[in-house]
Amino acid sequence: MNENLHVSLEQNVCLVCGATFDTGNILLDRRLRASMKHHTMTGWGLCVEHQRMFDAGYVGLVECDPQRSGLSSETGHLKPQEAFRTGRLAYLKREVFAKVSNVPISTNQVCIFVESGVIERLQEMIERALD
Repeated sequence: MNENLHVSLEQNVCLVCGATFDTGNILLDRRLRASMKHHTMTGWGLCVEHQRMFDAGYVGLVECDPQRSGLSSETGHLKPQEAFRTGRLAYLKREVFAKVSNVPISTNQVCIFVESGVIERLQEMIERALD
């Protein structure tokens, strides 16, 4: 039995956590051919939880394993689809990130991929500041 449809529910992948989520959009094959699956992945975005954090002025620090992630040969940067997320995540207010980092970020950048150990070092800095 053919499981392809001429309509599909659009999904995106969260840049921060890598989870798929429904966008609420319906996709339609204009030629009404059965060319799509029930869900169709169309790009990157933010799930509800991470969109809320971004709207509140936070930037996500997403820990990635550099040995298991792939770097772009052109830019040397990590592409979201090649990031091997470890599951560790931290949030910093944009103003705080600007103070503790020498890396500028644009106002529409929602997250930064960091190497293993960066989040632990930030936690240590916070603990020392609180003592």
